[in-house]
Amino acid sequence: MSSKGEHQTVPLSVLLKRESESEKIENPEILHGQASQSKKGEDFTLLKTECQRAMGDGVATFSVFGLFDGHNGSAAAIYTKENLLNNVLSAIPADLNRDEWVAALPRALVAGFVKTDKDFQAKAKTSGTTVTFVIIDGWVVTVASVGDSRCIFESGESGIYYLSADHRLECNEEERERITSSGGEVGRLNTGGGTQIGPLRCWPGGLCLSRSIGDMDVGEYIVPVPYVKQVKLSTAGGRLIISSDGVWDVLSAEVALDCCRGMSPDAAAAQIVKEAVHTKGLRDDTTCIVVDILPLEKPSAPLPPPKKAVKGKLKAMFRKKHSEASSQSDKEYMEPDVVEELFEEGSAMLSERFATKYPLCNMFKLFTCAVCQLEMKPGEGISIHAGTSNSVKLRPWDGPFLCSTCQEKKEAMEGKRPSGSRHGSDSD
Repeated sequence: MSSKGEHQTVPLSVLLKRESESEKIENPEILHGQASQSKKGEDFTLLKTECQRAMGDGVATFSVFGLFDGHNGSAAAIYTKENLLNNVLSAIPADLNRDEWVAALPRALVAGFVKTDKDFQAKAKTSGTTVTFVIIDGWVVTVASVGDSRCIFESGESGIYYLSADHRLECNEEERERITSSGGEVGRLNTGGGTQIGPLRCWPGGLCLSRSIGDMDVGEYIVPVPYVKQVKLSTAGGRLIISSDGVWDVLSAEVALDCCRGMSPDAAAAQIVKEAVHTKGLRDDTTCIVVDILPLEKPSAPLPPPKKAVKGKLKAMFRKKHSEASSQSDKEYMEPDVVEELFEEGSAMLSERFATKYPLCNMFKLFTCAVCQLEMKPGEGISIHAGTSNSVKLRPWDGPFLCSTCQEKKEAMEGKRPSGSRHGSDSD
């Protein structure tokens, strides 16, 4: 018989049930819909809710939404849809807690994109695909993108946030310079007589994009290294729109959000596609995914009327995770429900994307390739920092490490060896 001062024992099953119920309360409700009108049949989507991962003694859930806009055939888009998620997850160490798992995602996404591209190119097929890949874990949204599909978010307070980057040569001077310095050529289509027409393209191949998965016939300076942005939403939630360029070539973010306001995700996606096709006709595959991220107690769809977004000031709406200027007086006047930026990086260099303050012992296994997860013998791996000139406080023998074929891939993407030279033996 226990006295009043003694602790009462709580059965483990009760504790686990409490934790499960607590997670359901703090996590948002995820509602989604999609719509598409097809001209070439090269757009594909991935919609997975309630994905599970091990977390300590329990299981946590997350959602994944992907849009794959293929070109020169559908093989790359189909292959990426079927393999990218597994490649990303295989690059994340097991048994991480939630904060560690979220922190590991940006680097794992880079590894997963590069591995998917490497494996697909080994099949010697020449198609390519853009990718916009979204992982939602609780209130944290992580977006990785290559190409010109786009992901935008409207918060419950009606702020518009751009969570992806456009890798079109026409509008990205930094990417044009990277390609030319790596051995590619950038120019418009020459019709003869010196007349040039159309958008800027990369030659050989004539691709308008600087990043994609696949496209082995264009050159490996067309890289699969994604721009990654990770944000933490306020508990007001909001609406994500993921669409192919068939939408964004016609509609602005404001118009896309306004035309479907108050609709369910399914109806909203259909309305956005209808609006885009109605404006300029069905010139390309036109696909849209709408995801509502909502507090459980709030109904779906109705969002407040939009505030006029001021171009050029949208980036300033993000609250940085680590702000040196966040004094106490700043915090008192800061809007309570702004989107907090946790991570953003768009470099095409693997040495920069794998350099991290996150403990290497947790993020990368010592004798495993950081990209393809191949197990290596001690001394076989090549440091990701080998050959870099600007590695401050990093030595060539510091990890993480790459296997020999992933090191070749890295060098090709950086223009340090003839692009595509290793693919000749792969062709039938």
